[in-house]
Amino acid sequence: MDAVVLAGGYATRLWPITKNRPKMFLPIGDATVIDQIFAELEGDDRIDDVYVSTNERFADDFREHLADSGFEKPTLSIEDTEEEDEKFGVVGALAQLVDREGVDDDLLVIAGDNLISFDVAEFVDFFQEKGEPTLAAYDVGSKERAKSYGLVELEGDRVVDFQEKPEDPNSTLVSIACYAFTADTLGALEEYLESGNNPDEPGWFVQWLQDRQPVYAFAFDEAWFDIGTPESYLDAVAWHLNGDNRIAPDATIEDSTVGENVHVMSGAEIVDSHVDSSIIFSDATLHGTDVRNSIIDRDTDLHNLDLAGALIGAHTEIRNGE
Repeated sequence: MDAVVLAGGYATRLWPITKNRPKMFLPIGDATVIDQIFAELEGDDRIDDVYVSTNERFADDFREHLADSGFEKPTLSIEDTEEEDEKFGVVGALAQLVDREGVDDDLLVIAGDNLISFDVAEFVDFFQEKGEPTLAAYDVGSKERAKSYGLVELEGDRVVDFQEKPEDPNSTLVSIACYAFTADTLGALEEYLESGNNPDEPGWFVQWLQDRQPVYAFAFDEAWFDIGTPESYLDAVAWHLNGDNRIAPDATIEDSTVGENVHVMSGAEIVDSHVDSSIIFSDATLHGTDVRNSIIDRDTDLHNLDLAGALIGAHTEIRNGE
């Protein structure tokens, strides 16, 4: 089978942090979000080709990243878009990729900003056992959160109802952006789109497909993070750090306190400051600054500030009272 890693979004909710970098390159510990997915696909002999679906704006970033990564399977497949309002929608982009690359095998589709705690190999095992389209499902534990996703109703492992972004969800089990489609299902993408259906979220396609053939759900209960907002990214880092902090060996910490779930990257300088539940990118400078639940991008210079829930873009200089 083949795989598609969806990496074509512009992540506007994470701007300015992601204005000039794909959100899939945001670090989680030693690796980026997308590299954790690549590593699993690289290690599974059942996966032949891995197509990385991205846009023209970030194509060069991905070329450079893949060239430096050492992964052998991923190849770029580039959408003809450079701005958010030019996007084809996920289903539309997927259908174009299948046609462009001549994909005719079973296909695993996974979002490049998905931080998942199950092994992708287990998901593929389940899919191959069922021999039918399969999705991964997770209980988000909140009906308010469930409104943002595709709601899944099961009888055993089989999906008997699917509602994309329901206004009044009756449960909290949702579909995450991890799907497996049989080769004979791929032709249905074009039929779905030609019928005027929603080209955006894959859940709309799954909802349409579920009315026409069996669809199964691989339910898991470990951890899952959809890294689309600052809060979800900070939550993912906190889950990974598990109350510890991660400080690069060449970072400078002087007369400062570093609390839980803090990632301080290479070359950062923190002096006479306090940092808690935050991410400090490389070569950032904090002097006399209190930072909580914030993301501070690279090469920033912050003096005498009190920041909570802040997003500070790269190369920013803010000096209070100087």
